[in-house]
Amino acid sequence: MELGKAKTAQKRAETEDGVRRAGSDLAHAVQQMKHRLETEEKEGQLFYVDDQIMQPYSFSERLTVRVSYRWRRVNEDDWVAGNITFFHEVDSRPDYTLPTTKRKPSAAKLEQDRQDKLSRAWTHLMGLALHSVKEYFRAGGDGNTIPLTFQATTDPYSRGLNNYSAQFWREQS
Repeated sequence: MELGKAKTAQKRAETEDGVRRAGSDLAHAVQQMKHRLETEEKEGQLFYVDDQIMQPYSFSERLTVRVSYRWRRVNEDDWVAGNITFFHEVDSRPDYTLPTTKRKPSAAKLEQDRQDKLSRAWTHLMGLALHSVKEYFRAGGDGNTIPLTFQATTDPYSRGLNNYSAQFWREQS
């Protein structure tokens, strides 16, 4: 459409170049998707991590996420099922870096804000937990050595979760 509107040779060349780049980007994206599908099919022969985790109706400061999985060493082995429960204590101290409101919020508003904050923390913990178990199996980890429970480590600066908080196989310092 843009090519038909282009009047000058320079504008036609620029438009054609843009179309070629868009086509190349699309071909590259399809190639990446094919590669990812092949990788996931190959991994699916050896392990499966169930990512259908139901969010709790309400939250407390002690969050838990249970990740179920099944795995086997080689395709001929039987599937072995297991699970790991991740725990995290949310630091509920006030954040003094945020500006204060002019009016004091109601108790219902404070509770809703608290539940929203805990919900975001739970969702973050769930994502970290799922990623951690998948990465462990991708790295060739043995499902028999996965602990039943793991206390997520918190970032000493933010007092929250970071990308390494759910890595149960790392040496704890």
